[in-house]
Amino acid sequence: MWKIFYHPEAKQELKELDGSQQKIVLKAIIKVAQNPESNTKGGYGKPLGNKGGNNLTGLFKIKLKGLGLRIVYKLEKSDSDNIMKIIVISVREDNEVYEIAGKRESR
Repeated sequence: MWKIFYHPEAKQELKELDGSQQKIVLKAIIKVAQNPESNTKGGYGKPLGNKGGNNLTGLFKIKLKGLGLRIVYKLEKSDSDNIMKIIVISVREDNEVYEIAGKRESR
């Protein structure tokens, strides 16, 4: 299982969801953290490329269709740790979630 870290703003976004939404989001993140790599490598991750003019190469998404939410994350590997960093948890309104992810990742 990969270690899960949250961008400070993603942590706040999670807190702002209602209790039932939080449970679903956390359950999805924990499930994906078991194997967050690309679905082309047998994992759960759906790679993002260029979305709405934002270069999100190296980032992945989790789609929660029932909630209309997207979770965007990044994988960071090192010799000692494998980290799944949650960058944004947001409603999928057009490409807004991807724009937010692009801005946070470029900081």
